[in-house]
Amino acid sequence: MDHHHHLPEPTLPGVLAIDAGNSKTDVALVGADGSLLGTARGGGFAPQLLGPEAAVATLAPLVAAVAAQARLPAGAVLAGHVSACLANADLPLEERLLEDAIAAHGWGRSSAVVNDTFGLLRAGTDTPRGVAVVCGAGINCVGLLPDGRTARFPALGQLTGDWGGGGGLAAEAMWHATRAEDGRGPGTALAPAVAAHFGLPSAGAVAEGVHLGQLGAARLHEIVPVIFRCGEEGDPTALELIDRQADEIARMARVALARLGLLDEPAPLVLGGGVLAARHPLLMDNLTARLRAVAPYAEPRIVTAPPVLGAALLGLDRLAQAGQGGGPDAQRRLREAYAAPTAVAA
Repeated sequence: MDHHHHLPEPTLPGVLAIDAGNSKTDVALVGADGSLLGTARGGGFAPQLLGPEAAVATLAPLVAAVAAQARLPAGAVLAGHVSACLANADLPLEERLLEDAIAAHGWGRSSAVVNDTFGLLRAGTDTPRGVAVVCGAGINCVGLLPDGRTARFPALGQLTGDWGGGGGLAAEAMWHATRAEDGRGPGTALAPAVAAHFGLPSAGAVAEGVHLGQLGAARLHEIVPVIFRCGEEGDPTALELIDRQADEIARMARVALARLGLLDEPAPLVLGGGVLAARHPLLMDNLTARLRAVAPYAEPRIVTAPPVLGAALLGLDRLAQAGQGGGPDAQRRLREAYAAPTAVAA
C-alpha cells in the first residue's frame, strides 16, 4: 500500500503581469479572482541594447519585490501565467527570444510575450477586441480580435514606413528650424522657439550641442510642446507637422481596423502615449475629423489606465479560456483596484 500522500499543489496567484516600456517598467501580481497582490516599478527596458537575456534579468528585482509584497517565498514559481507586454519586441522573432528568456526564469507555469502596444489596447477595452495607436516617443499600432488574430506593423521607424512620435516630430522640427536659419528653407517660428527653449542662440547651436554631447539627445523630446505652441500661434510649418501626425495616426488605425474586418462596425480605437495623452486640441480635432472620413465607426478613446493593467487583463483572458478564473468579475475587480487612487505606487 502506498503511504506517500501527494501534497496538493499550492494555489498560485493567477497572473504575473509585466509592462516594460522605454522609460519605465511596471510589474503586478494578480490573483485569479482579480485581486491586486503586489506592484513594483523600475526603469526602462532595452533588449535592443542589452540583448534579451540581460534585459529580462533586469526584471528579476521587480518580480522579487512583488513576491515579497504578496508574502510568497522567493525563487518559487509565482503565478499560473506570466503576461508580458514589452517595448522593443517588434518582430515575432524578438517576441520569441524574450519569451524564452522569461520562461527560463520560471516565474510562471506558462508565459506569453507581446509588444507593449497590446497592453495599452487591452487597458482601454472591455474585451480583447479593437485597435490601439500609441504615439509617444515613437509611433506604433496594433489590433486584436477575441479569436487571437492580430494586426500589427514592424514599427522599426523610417526603415518600415513610420513617421512621427515625439522623437520623429522633434527631428522634423529641427530639420525645418535649421534650414530656416541658414536660408535653405522658409522661415518658421520653430527656429527661435527651439533656441529659446534650450537657452541657446540658435537652432543650429542646439544641433551642435546634441552632436557634441553637451545636450542629451533625449532632451530633444522637449521640442514637442514647442511645436504645439508654435502651431497655436499659427506657424505654418508647425501646423503642417501636426497635420501630418494626425494623418499618420488615422492611416495606421484605418489599415489595422480593415485587416481585422472592423472597419464597418463599431470598434474601440484606443489612443495613448505622451503625444496623444496630452490631448492637444490641434492634434485631436484634426485626428477626429480624419477618422470620421476614413473610419467612421471607430470609437476613439484616450486611455489613462496604466498599460500594466492591460498586461494583467490579457493574462486573465488566458486564465478564463482555460477555465481557471479570470472572468468578467475578476477583470472588474482588477480595474477597480487600479482606479483607486492609492493602488499603484508611482
